[in-house]
Amino acid sequence: MNIGDKVRFLNATGGGKITGFQGKDIVLVEDETGFEIPCMRSEVVVIETDQYNFVRKTTTHTPSKETQTPETPPTSLKAMLSAHVGDNAEEDETDIADRPMTFHARPVERRGADELNLYLGFLPTHRTTLSSTDFEAYFINDSNYFVRYLVLTQEGTLYHLKYDGEAEPNMKVYLETFDRDALPALERLTLVLLAYKRERAFALKQPMCITVRLDGTKFYKLHTFQPSEFFDEAAYICELVRNDRPADHVHVEADSLQAALQSPKSAPLTAPARKKGALPGFKGTDRNGIIEVDLHIDQLLDRTDGMTAAEILDYQLGVVRKTLDAHLKEKARRIVFIHGKGDGVLRSELLKLLKNRYRNCTHQDASFQEYGFGATMVTIH
Repeated sequence: MNIGDKVRFLNATGGGKITGFQGKDIVLVEDETGFEIPCMRSEVVVIETDQYNFVRKTTTHTPSKETQTPETPPTSLKAMLSAHVGDNAEEDETDIADRPMTFHARPVERRGADELNLYLGFLPTHRTTLSSTDFEAYFINDSNYFVRYLVLTQEGTLYHLKYDGEAEPNMKVYLETFDRDALPALERLTLVLLAYKRERAFALKQPMCITVRLDGTKFYKLHTFQPSEFFDEAAYICELVRNDRPADHVHVEADSLQAALQSPKSAPLTAPARKKGALPGFKGTDRNGIIEVDLHIDQLLDRTDGMTAAEILDYQLGVVRKTLDAHLKEKARRIVFIHGKGDGVLRSELLKLLKNRYRNCTHQDASFQEYGFGATMVTIH
């Protein structure tokens, strides 16, 4: 192929004239509108060239009409394509703007972005009315890898596929727009992630199965939505993976976590020192067949230095989950969770957890005489 040759696209209609080259594999083709299109060499074929398609004078004897044989169709690919162009020149009147785009540029890689950094992003459609606005959800891939993702919601021990797709390098993917009624279903999300590159070698990344818990109350607090590099407007950014490792607030699979916690050589669960009773399998105080679990944070942890209110709430709900999971097979078992009156946030989140995850359990206010107004009794069925 040479500059000036006329070519035709193999995978699309149309063609043009070669105006230049980029490397060994890319040719630049100028179409009839003057637009220059980069194409792979293997996707075009030469139909006319200044070097070969000029008319030569022949000195061979022209046979008489009686000895002339019937005209045979051209046999070379170049000749067949040339004939096809001539036969269909009048029929192919498709506007160039309506022709399908077959060229896909290779994703641009950034220096120092070969470690996975993945996020979920939430954007309010009307930031001034957080109590009634809808929210847009995005999956953000801040790396040089393609990422195949599955986002699952959990109902009891079963999972539902919420979103799935592929995020290109250094891109964000719109997932959906949801209203406040959908927030309970998004409280616990499990993500299955697989990272790879195309058309080039890459360092292998381990597949990940991680769980993230979203605090629904955050969606109604103005300070939750902050400026970020991913959006022009203030957004709530939930970190999933940081530098190839799950973020601090993200949980690995429950079985792996429980095995690690039960090992005597395991590292502390969190920076604050735990009190006896804050680990999986804690049964609390058993009085008359009723298990009592005090959720006041000073009864669960020796200290809470550096912990935010959201992290404390997540820890308390974690104790609830671990306690219930440990007794789910004990029919008619009654468990009293002492949460106190406070501002009602812990009680509200506890009831939401029971409704969404433990549908085989019933609940009611515990005895006012014994616990006052700050306890909920759960019965397992």
